[in-house]
Amino acid sequence: MERVNRTLLDECFRVKGRENWYLEIAEIQRDLEAFMTHYNPERSHQGYRLGGRTPAQALREALGIDTLPSLGFDVSASPSTDTKQNSEEVTAEPISA
Repeated sequence: MERVNRTLLDECFRVKGRENWYLEIAEIQRDLEAFMTHYNPERSHQGYRLGGRTPAQALREALGIDTLPSLGFDVSASPSTDTKQNSEEVTAEPISA
């Protein structure tokens, strides 16, 4: 998980952060979705398991299918800010030693 966080920082937010001054979370979400749309099906990866393939290519080959379902990203529209927040609070119990 640390590697993907660094990739997001280096290839998405540091680049887009030079172009945009984010005022709302929806703007960050829009750029994140655009990057993820590029990252999985278009950007080749150099890890030893992927060997220059995209994650989408590797997944299609592993599943033996021709196309993957859509991730549901719509980069042309900004995400809705009308999401309802969960009214239930989550409380953490202390760990006893």
